[in-house]
Amino acid sequence: MGVSGMVNVLILGVSFLLIFTAFSTCGNLAQTVTNSVTNSTFTGSGYYSLAVIYGVFSVSQLMAPPWVALLGPRISLILSGAFYSGYAAALTTPRNWSFYPTSVLLGVAAGVLWTAQGLFLTANSSSHNIHKNTGIFWALLQCSSVFGNLYVYLALDGKSSISDKDRRTLLGTLSIISLVGTALLVFLQKPESQEEPINEGEDLLLEAEVISKETVASSFKEASTELGVLWRLLCSKSTALLCISMIYTGLELAFYSGVYGTSIGATQAFGSSAKALIGLSGMLISFGEIAGGGIFGFLCKNSHFRRMSVLLLGLVVHLVAFSLIFLNLPGDAPVVGKDGTWTSPAFNPSVGIALACSLLLGFGDGCFNTQLYSLLSALYRDNSPSVFVLFRFIQSLSAAVALLYSGSLLLPWQLFIMTLACFLGTLALFHVEKTELFLIGFWDI
Repeated sequence: MGVSGMVNVLILGVSFLLIFTAFSTCGNLAQTVTNSVTNSTFTGSGYYSLAVIYGVFSVSQLMAPPWVALLGPRISLILSGAFYSGYAAALTTPRNWSFYPTSVLLGVAAGVLWTAQGLFLTANSSSHNIHKNTGIFWALLQCSSVFGNLYVYLALDGKSSISDKDRRTLLGTLSIISLVGTALLVFLQKPESQEEPINEGEDLLLEAEVISKETVASSFKEASTELGVLWRLLCSKSTALLCISMIYTGLELAFYSGVYGTSIGATQAFGSSAKALIGLSGMLISFGEIAGGGIFGFLCKNSHFRRMSVLLLGLVVHLVAFSLIFLNLPGDAPVVGKDGTWTSPAFNPSVGIALACSLLLGFGDGCFNTQLYSLLSALYRDNSPSVFVLFRFIQSLSAAVALLYSGSLLLPWQLFIMTLACFLGTLALFHVEKTELFLIGFWDI
């Protein structure tokens, strides 16, 4: 007997809230935590771990649909959630033999998780409530970074370093939170029949044993066809230009989710509050994301003029943030070890400026991403699923590359790369907006 779609959506949303409360916080802390390990035999890097996760995810999402068809979305969600919990557990007591393999497994699980999430959410929605259900799910998901980073701030407040005991307590708690979120997925059930279903794929919500071989074979065929569609999209001039913008979203994702918090935590001028500020910075980035994405996502719709204005605002906000970070944080902050750095930047490091930059990073990212999504939706109406797969692939791959060099490149050089990519990405969006959407009637000032 099925349950209402809304019940399933709420269970799914709360589960992802808990799982990503743990994972987002782990990502923000990864380099700081690995720097703090006193075990002399451990040589892992949080940057490299995140690079592995994003790199593997970029490929696994392309290959995930057949495996979700084989396992069924419910089982896929549960198994993937278990790997997310395993990553938090691996950070609790890091070991060379388990740290990177766990990162690889998580990258694979991420592709399966998000594919299954999309299918399950769609199967529990009708054409009338899909927007409401999606909004509820994403609202719950966006709260994950706020709660996780708030916990970090409270747990590390007043501590100038992270001891082994602190690490085990902090990461152990996050592991339990993630496990609770995974356990909630067990309560997902086949939904009651929708009056106007969006697709005919609800049978995939049954257990794996009743999935036919024809269904799995069809999924593999569809995945192969999808790769062909992606290649044709890449051969388009407009898509090739937009790839520059997609690359920028990956670079900034790597920076605000892994590098910036690490740099704040390594700045000894912030005193005993430095490590706790990692959590506070993560919270403010999330608030900025919600503000930028929420305001401009709802207000700007498909207006050419408004979209261009918001993109310009995002450009200015990020350039201001990069400039202030350059002046406020030590250049070697991303690459130093557990002892941090006393190097003096242009200004005396200010906590207020550092946290203001966190808010600006999130707000600018919200501006940029909402308008990129809007433009992609308008330009690729007939291929929107494929172009968003391409977007996630390029974004994840560029984030992986950025994290690979983050452990060895000084902060000014990282900011230079971000600034250049920000300019080029914005120019690419402006060019495509002007030459493509303007010509097909999206100038609706």
